Amino acid sequence: MISALQHPNLVKLYGCCTDGNQLSLVYEYMENNCLARALFGTVEQYRLSLDWPTRHKICLGIARGLAYLHEESAIRIVHRDIKASNILLDKDLNAKISDFGLAKLNEDDHTHISTKVAGTIGYMAPEYAMRGYLTDKADVYSFGAVALEVVSGKSNTNYRPKEDFVYLLDWACVLHERGTLLELVDPDLGTNYSTEEALLMLNVALLCTTAAPTLRPKMSKVVSLLEGHSPLQPLLSDLSLATNSLSSSGVRRNFWQNPSENQSLKGQASYSDTNKSSTIGIDGIMIPLVS
Repeated sequence: MISALQHPNLVKLYGCCTDGNQLSLVYEYMENNCLARALFGTVEQYRLSLDWPTRHKICLGIARGLAYLHEESAIRIVHRDIKASNILLDKDLNAKISDFGLAKLNEDDHTHISTKVAGTIGYMAPEYAMRGYLTDKADVYSFGAVALEVVSGKSNTNYRPKEDFVYLLDWACVLHERGTLLELVDPDLGTNYSTEEALLMLNVALLCTTAAPTLRPKMSKVVSLLEGHSPLQPLLSDLSLATNSLSSSGVRRNFWQNPSENQSLKGQASYSDTNKSSTIGIDGIMIPLVS
């Protein structure tokens, strides 16, 4: 199934090999490892100096790859584990989506898949993490989190901006309300970036990570937005109206996710709301929701 998927922004599967209990997949070689190492690598030799055009190209490449999986390929697939460590970079720093170990087929006659939660904390959409409700909009949410990381150079799971803010997306929402989104741009870029493109990418990321999955755009729309072929403002206006409505009815926009890089969830999620303190229960671990 994976070998049938051919796209410039998906890692090519050349073959597989089984020998007793040894199971191997053979993929094309990616000279620059993964996006997580390029952005967050602690060892100097692993970290890459990514200029703004490269970051923009990487985000657009991820979006194109997901649009292919969701809307263009003969086999429609929800990846379920889009994160920086699953985005590989070739010698020219083109982004390629890898690791389809958690992928699910999105059959045309089903609006969603009800499934046990399996993914990485920090990148999972609320409806999927809390109720196991899976659609391609879960990948859209994950893309939004990765896009924030690409612009900021900070990890959504490991970076805590200030004591009052739990993770990167939390801080981004506050800066958006203050009208100071550009504070998120990686200081390493200095002034060598397009403010217009940075604001566009940040707003698209926030649009992708809104709590209501129906308000998130399809990935083909995200591609069109990032390429400058579609206007963003009407979508933001619709989102603002919907967010105000959700806030007035007591629905929470964001939820806290335990910062632990590469920590995965495999188990059914449950939801409870007791004494106005909401939590997600995953494998017996209760995670508080933050308004």
